[in-house]
Amino acid sequence: MKLASFSTPDLPHARPGLVQQDEIVDVDLAARALNLHPYEHMQDLLDACEQGMQVLQAIVSKAAGRRLRDVKTFSDIGAAYALSEVQLDAPIPRPRKNIMCLGLNYADHARESAEARGRQPTILKAPLFFTKAPTTINTPYGTLFIDPTVSTEIDWEAELAVIIGKPGKNIREEDALSHVFGYTVLNDVSARDIQSRHTQFFKGKSIDGYCPMGPWIITADEIPDPQKLKLYLRVNGITKQEDSTANMLFDVRSIITILSQGMTLEAGDIIATGTPSGVGFARNPPEYLKAGDVMETEIEGIGVMRNTVALI
Repeated sequence: MKLASFSTPDLPHARPGLVQQDEIVDVDLAARALNLHPYEHMQDLLDACEQGMQVLQAIVSKAAGRRLRDVKTFSDIGAAYALSEVQLDAPIPRPRKNIMCLGLNYADHARESAEARGRQPTILKAPLFFTKAPTTINTPYGTLFIDPTVSTEIDWEAELAVIIGKPGKNIREEDALSHVFGYTVLNDVSARDIQSRHTQFFKGKSIDGYCPMGPWIITADEIPDPQKLKLYLRVNGITKQEDSTANMLFDVRSIITILSQGMTLEAGDIIATGTPSGVGFARNPPEYLKAGDVMETEIEGIGVMRNTVALI
């Protein structure tokens, strides 16, 4: 299933929606129409996990392959829309916790990063974790603002994001994927000058709006192997990054296992799994985003985000 958070002029706060082709149905309203448990926010749906999936399956069964707006139960209460009629938010518009991220999780990116900084390339023996603040979340088609008084070296990083559904601690590797609710596209936008100045990741990764995410979550049953997905990043139509999740140094299973050692992963936790080579600061000469640029972040089988860059 394909799940998004959306709003309309009449429903201004982001609501969970089930997407089919070019339509979306309000999960909360549809559940109420079917006398099932309603879910007003995506986080509510994630917290329920198994029960929430049952509600989603009931909505799909009610549609029975029909266009969503042709299902009288949905159309009579105004629950079904064309995607063109709604505004898509990030699937989880305001995470409860920091986004958990991996650095240098592709060998070629680790190599290009070291060379750009004049260091000897090394391959990590354990994952490098850092976080981004919840205020970094941006919509899949939102504007990415640059404040030149704060930073001028804004870089792109296309990444597969994992959304946790079933909570767990000390998760075994063979059980790791059963804790995944779904996957989405994420761009770990980075202020490289701030990152270099503070010699750590958090501040340069945590500028407001510097984490576009979406356009939706694809549930885990639709992606049986998250290590077989192609990633792309384009700026103004020119491909800057192109790789496969097959080339991660630490795959999704091992990331979840290692991250959960002694630390509980909770429903709605977001894990960004790292970016491949092709980032701007490692290019010769370096390339950074500027006002007017259009950045497209794509993962096959999930979707495409398009974010325009502008000055504050």
